[in-house]
Amino acid sequence: MSAAKASLRISEIFCSLQGEARDVGFPTVFVRLTGCPLRCVWCDTEYAFHGGETLGFDAILSQVAAFNTRRVTVSGGEPLAQKQCVDLLALLCDQAYQVSLETSGAIDVSQVDQRVVKVVDVKPPGSGESSKNRIENFRFLNENDQLKFVISDRADYDWSLQFIDQHDLVSCCELLFSPVYDVMPASDLANWLLADQRDIRLQIQLHKYLWGEVAGT
Repeated sequence: MSAAKASLRISEIFCSLQGEARDVGFPTVFVRLTGCPLRCVWCDTEYAFHGGETLGFDAILSQVAAFNTRRVTVSGGEPLAQKQCVDLLALLCDQAYQVSLETSGAIDVSQVDQRVVKVVDVKPPGSGESSKNRIENFRFLNENDQLKFVISDRADYDWSLQFIDQHDLVSCCELLFSPVYDVMPASDLANWLLADQRDIRLQIQLHKYLWGEVAGT
C-alpha cells in the first residue's frame, strides 16, 4: 500500500517534553496510536485503548511537521498492534526525524526499521502481564535500543534482576528501571540500585513530576 493511501487509528498527536528514556527532557512530538492487547495493572494511557481518529499518513506527517521539532516518538496503547505502524516509522526516518518507538514488548519488533530507537518494555509480575513478554524480541535489539522495566515493589525488582541475568540482557542494550508513579517511591528504587551496583539506569517519568497525571503529556 502506498503512503498516500495508508492510514492509522490515532488517539492523539501532541508536542511535549520527552519524559522517559534516553532523550528525556527534549521537546518531542508524540504520535499516540489507538488500541492495545494488554491490560497492565498500572497503565496510565487507558484512554488510548479505544476511540481515536483514522488519519492518512499525509495528515499525520503534516501534523508532526507543524510542531517544527526533530524528535518524534510513536507510542500507544501498543502502536505495533496496527500493522502499518512499521511503515509510518520508516517514513518518519526517511524525513530525517529522530524516531523512537515505545512498545510493550508483547509484539514482534523484527520488522521495525533499524534507524528507529526501540524502547521495549519487559513486564514484571506486578504488571499482571508478565506472561506476555516476547523473549524472541531481544535478538532484534541493538546498543541504540532500550529495555524498560516498570517496578511496582521489591518483588518486581528482584524478579527483574533475575530476568536480566537469565537472558544476558546487560550485553543486549541499555537497561532502564522506572518506578510506578505514586506507587513505588523512586528513592527506594534508587537505593536498591546503588546497593547492588548494577549497570542499570534509574528513570522517573519527568512529565508526571512536572504536570502530574495529565492526559496528553
